[in-house]
Amino acid sequence: MTATLGEGESLDDYDFTLPDGAIALRPAVPRDAARLLVSRPSDGFEDRHVRDLPSLLRPGDRLVVNDSRVVPARLVGTRVRGDASSKVELTLLAEDPPGTWRAFAKPAKRIAPGDRLTFTEGGRHAAAEVVSRDGPEVRVQFEDDPFAVGSMPLPPYIAAKRAPDAQDMDDYQTVYADPAGSVAAPTAGLHFTERLLAELAASGISLSRVTLHVGAGTFLPVKVERLDEHEMHAETGTVTAATVAEIAATKAAGGRVIAVGTTALRILESAAQSGTLAPFEGETRIFIRPGFRFNAVDGLMTNFHLPRSTLMMLVAALVGLPRMHAIYAHALAEGYRFYSYGDASLLFPDPRP
Repeated sequence: MTATLGEGESLDDYDFTLPDGAIALRPAVPRDAARLLVSRPSDGFEDRHVRDLPSLLRPGDRLVVNDSRVVPARLVGTRVRGDASSKVELTLLAEDPPGTWRAFAKPAKRIAPGDRLTFTEGGRHAAAEVVSRDGPEVRVQFEDDPFAVGSMPLPPYIAAKRAPDAQDMDDYQTVYADPAGSVAAPTAGLHFTERLLAELAASGISLSRVTLHVGAGTFLPVKVERLDEHEMHAETGTVTAATVAEIAATKAAGGRVIAVGTTALRILESAAQSGTLAPFEGETRIFIRPGFRFNAVDGLMTNFHLPRSTLMMLVAALVGLPRMHAIYAHALAEGYRFYSYGDASLLFPDPRP
């Protein structure tokens, strides 16, 4: 006999229908002109804009951003085997060892060890050889710098409608990006401009940085009905001692800590699983879903996520499943733009003891 799943424990609890036209293919111009749905406990919703953040937050609050830089990890080229050739597309995942990359390949079933791959972009060339293949993933030995012939790895729901272009090299990168390592952008941070950051500082709202290198696994669907059977993908990140001290000072003074994006939240809560935030460096597979106890953050700024995704589960863990459904229903009814280049929300949870 199959046990009945409780509220928030089933994949169906995170499903919704999104009109195709609601998916944003380009960001707002300027970035901080994006709309912002504000949700506070026991209140209705406010329809504002990201540029309003200085008036929506309080002096003494602290925003924590993920400063990981997106690498041009999408490569389109040619597979050569003997006299035969065909188109191939790679999304680079990780370099291990130096010069050898794990990558998702498309179409993977046509690739075999020993195949030669060639890539050309803007007059630059790179060559590689396939070392091994395991399902959709391959290991490829490069003779040249793959990033010289790469483009931004746009999410599948955008790439299916248009190819990456030169504009995406700027649009799909935060203004404060620093250490390279992500193959998907920390998208809540895409809304910030240098002007907005200066206005936040002038309003007494501080900024701290963490790093979580976002992997391609962020786009992988949840395939199990019971959430306790889902295995999270691994990502690497860092929370420095300086950031820990900044956050501790903010909380001691009565300020709130708001994570900018689910990636910033995930690395902060990974560093606080003992109950107290501490410096962290390494790999995390943290799975945040209803029932999770938050130890680091007091709020979240985030975009609107794919249905049946672990990111929706994270939102439900913070604000509660009924409130999450209400937030998404309001966003759909009011014409908010969804996903990576879409609009944002500013979410505060019910008070906890």
